[in-house]
Amino acid sequence: TIGRVAESAACAEKFEREGVGSTITVTSCWCYGAETMDMNPHYPKAVWGFNGTERPGAVYLAAVLAGHAQKGLPAFGIYGHDVQDLDDNSIPEDVAEKILRFARAAQAVATMRGKSYLSMGSVSMGIAGSIVNPDFFQEYLGMRNESVDLTEIIRRMEEGIYDHEEYEKAMAWTEKHCKVNEGDDFKNRPEKRKNREEKDKDWEFIVKMMIIMRDLMTGNPKLKEMGFKEEALGHNAIAAGFQGQRQWTDFYPNGDFAEAMLNTSFDWNGAREPYILATENDVLNGLGMMFMKLLTGRAQIFADVRTYWSPEAVKKATGYDLEGVAKENGGFLHLINSGAACLDASGVAKDENGNGVMKEWWNVTEEDQKAIMDATEWCMADNGYFRGGGYSSRYETKAQMPATMIRLNLVKGLGPVLQIAEGWTVALPEEVSDKLWKRTDYTWPVSYTHLTLPTI
Repeated sequence: TIGRVAESAACAEKFEREGVGSTITVTSCWCYGAETMDMNPHYPKAVWGFNGTERPGAVYLAAVLAGHAQKGLPAFGIYGHDVQDLDDNSIPEDVAEKILRFARAAQAVATMRGKSYLSMGSVSMGIAGSIVNPDFFQEYLGMRNESVDLTEIIRRMEEGIYDHEEYEKAMAWTEKHCKVNEGDDFKNRPEKRKNREEKDKDWEFIVKMMIIMRDLMTGNPKLKEMGFKEEALGHNAIAAGFQGQRQWTDFYPNGDFAEAMLNTSFDWNGAREPYILATENDVLNGLGMMFMKLLTGRAQIFADVRTYWSPEAVKKATGYDLEGVAKENGGFLHLINSGAACLDASGVAKDENGNGVMKEWWNVTEEDQKAIMDATEWCMADNGYFRGGGYSSRYETKAQMPATMIRLNLVKGLGPVLQIAEGWTVALPEEVSDKLWKRTDYTWPVSYTHLTLPTI
């Protein structure tokens, strides 16, 4: 119980010492608002004012929220729908939901604060989303910006600055579980195709690349044992982006394997928290992925919104009449990515009712991992597009799952703006999907997701 400012200061000192990242104030009665409120500008704050007639918890709630607003310290107000008796110490269901929503968001804020976004390379192909704005990171997210040139990846490869034992384990896992579709090489002109030795070297390259990119983000104590103390530290990155196109991909194998697998909720070490790695260093998409991962604990899809397919357009192209949610919502969006979307999005992992789902990473089982890898094939890169070669994942999302699409934009004169849309992934009959694929760059190995929204 905090009565006045001295107790409030003692509480703040303890919180700082113990590493608290956010606060929830709970009271059934009046307190001295400006003396007891949390004044730390970095803590997300919530106040639950008890809904009861015997004590003025609601009065404190209104007064202290006004105080927070007056001082420029935002706070989330929590108030129950129903009056509670004074001796009722339970937490009503609606209050519990508000507390948990706040806690998830507050924990996300506390987790990202002080972390880094690591740019591997710079702006890709004139994409404005690749332009990193350090003021936004500092002022809105409390994050740092780190940057390395892409030559650092090559330096570590050539000087052997990676865990060699893990590399051997990763290669063995890759050879066993990554289904390779080398017949897909037909799309490349004969003179552009790589021979067996070159293809094998590409696999070695992209596996090393993934390990090194991970080490750049979070460090690796194994490197210190090898004598590389600085490299062992990493960049304290909670998210990163890889420029890739085009200076890299015109010469080296593409980043699709590293991007797909790092964004996935498992690898050769089993289930683990997904890393956030933005294709083409699209930092604004990367941040949207980071927000959603922190809020949900799930891997995130990075994808282009390629096409809107109305029911009439689908009928014309395939002869098929849309059904279910796709029909109800007036069609769907065609999301594709160049083989770099997280593999969880194939939707083949199942919940307890047998429905396709993207699970929280800590719930991903070995059975889920096998199903996801079996649903994914790795295709030869289009050497006209990626001159350096490489391998890209291909799968189609075959489950109807709830989905949230998010995009962060920076608007001149206004600041950051979030666009959020909620809908469902759509599972189409295979023959329909095949016809729709052929209307796009069918020879380009990409991962496909069809998303329907109530308000396209």
